Amino acid sequence: QLQLVESGGGLVQPGGSLRLSCAASGSRLDNDAIGWFRQPPGKERKGVLCVSHGGITTNYEDSVEGRFTISRDNAKNTVWLQMNNLEPEDTAVYFCAVDPESAGLCRLFEPSRAYWGQGTQVTVSS
Repeated sequence: QLQLVESGGGLVQPGGSLRLSCAASGSRLDNDAIGWFRQPPGKERKGVLCVSHGGITTNYEDSVEGRFTISRDNAKNTVWLQMNNLEPEDTAVYFCAVDPESAGLCRLFEPSRAYWGQGTQVTVSS
């Protein structure tokens, strides 16, 4: 059974940076598309970035363009979300997710059938 554990969240000032990690166990991620999602307070969860099995990135959220980067290391079975120039609007619980049925492609990623981590809180505030 695939399990995902996010870490790296915390409190950061506007303009600061954080690097979130998503470590997988129970299954290899080499052939999977992996997404980062976020849920701001009182709002629904939405996609941020996705990386395909081949390392191609798909951006789901225009506001993070040029500030957030997704990367993966298959040897470590880990995916990261590098977040720079953080804004208060980035405050949210961040989740990683894997859809084993997406054939490794972000365009086929379906959150409803994905495995999810428990999330990590990111708070951007002065």
